[in-house]
Amino acid sequence: MRLLVFALGFGFLLAVPFLTQSIGQPALLTLASRILIYAIAAASLNFILGYGGMVSFGHAAFFGIGAYTVGILFAHHSSAEPLFGLIPGSNQMLITLPAAVLVAGLFAGLIGALSLRTGGVQFIMITLAFAQMLFFFFVSLTPYGAEDGIIIRRTNELFGLNMRDKTVLYYVILAIALVFFLALWRVVNSSFGAVLKGMRQNERRMAAIGFAPYRYKLFAFVLAGMGAGLAGALMANFLRFASPDMMHWTKSGELMIMVILGGVGSFFGPIFGAAAFLILETFLAGWSEHWPLALGLILLVVVMGTKGGISGLFDRFGGRGK
Repeated sequence: MRLLVFALGFGFLLAVPFLTQSIGQPALLTLASRILIYAIAAASLNFILGYGGMVSFGHAAFFGIGAYTVGILFAHHSSAEPLFGLIPGSNQMLITLPAAVLVAGLFAGLIGALSLRTGGVQFIMITLAFAQMLFFFFVSLTPYGAEDGIIIRRTNELFGLNMRDKTVLYYVILAIALVFFLALWRVVNSSFGAVLKGMRQNERRMAAIGFAPYRYKLFAFVLAGMGAGLAGALMANFLRFASPDMMHWTKSGELMIMVILGGVGSFFGPIFGAAAFLILETFLAGWSEHWPLALGLILLVVVMGTKGGISGLFDRFGGRGK
């Protein structure tokens, strides 16, 4: 049944460009691309929140770092001036995306190494503090647009494809998202994932049987940061723009809402949550300028009226909640 649902879902995603053209709504393709990107970011947060029990309120920092890595590399490619006089710029996606993932992972390692020495509310506040520090750092970064952000005049190139075509870019994002979720599935269902889940339930017991909580949680934190960096790099290519707002605490809040809407600890929950959040945001904003109030009420109903968010509802309808 799971394989059938996955196949139907993937088939639908493949057909999205044709469906949007057939109903005369090409703007929905843009929405679908954003959903895929945010699904990656939300899934990376869900990995440490739902499986590791780490409530990070600064996850958007890695999202923004990934975006700025692409923007800065493109800026130095355009100016033909190496970064720090050593690192050449690039407009090749096969270079900028891995670079964004690597840089985001390095920052996640530094932040996680300090933050994970605490727990509970202290951990939440420290991750938030680091994210805001990075936000204000990039606001002050005048060579790269400061608070106005940095413009990426052309989407990064990939295998000679026409990346200006929104349909081509959508399929590239879809392919990357598929690879990401397959890799995440392997990690979640590996022995490492089992240890992480065990630490969420009883960290002391796992430590007593020989597992080092700090090391496992730090590795998970780095992997989550790399996933968010990948999503940020894709968003920078999609928008052709990167700004400090991408790493503001409100963006971390949006990612948290997506995880909660979809279902904390559910593998496909972040996809459902990202889709629900962005669809509601798009259509509610067209009805009223007070759309956050309506969204808040919907979120309240989902949290209080369901067990496990949207994924929990699907499980109940499928009979697994019995």
